[in-house]
Amino acid sequence: MMQLLAQKTEKDALEVFTLSLDNIKPQMEVKARRIGGAAYQVPTPVRGDRREALAIRWLITASRARPSREYHTFAEKLVAELMDATNNLGAAVKKKLDTHRMAEANKAFAHFRW
Repeated sequence: MMQLLAQKTEKDALEVFTLSLDNIKPQMEVKARRIGGAAYQVPTPVRGDRREALAIRWLITASRARPSREYHTFAEKLVAELMDATNNLGAAVKKKLDTHRMAEANKAFAHFRW
């Protein structure tokens, strides 16, 4: 019985983790291109492996930035950020939305992509 409970809890944790990462993964990002002396922020799609790397990096950074008075260990901060990301809240999801907003604002420069 205990083994079955441990497997169910582990599966639930894996589902929460994958759902959280899916909510954090960016579709688009902006990259600086220097054209004729001016730097343009050009929106580009993000490759699959980079999407996961950015999502994990943003998750760790957002977890570290959580206030220490509420959470005592990094594990507590990480769990709180994962739960927020599952509900489309938190700093990591905000970072993704800001990145998408920046790409949308600069889509006029998409013709500089190569």
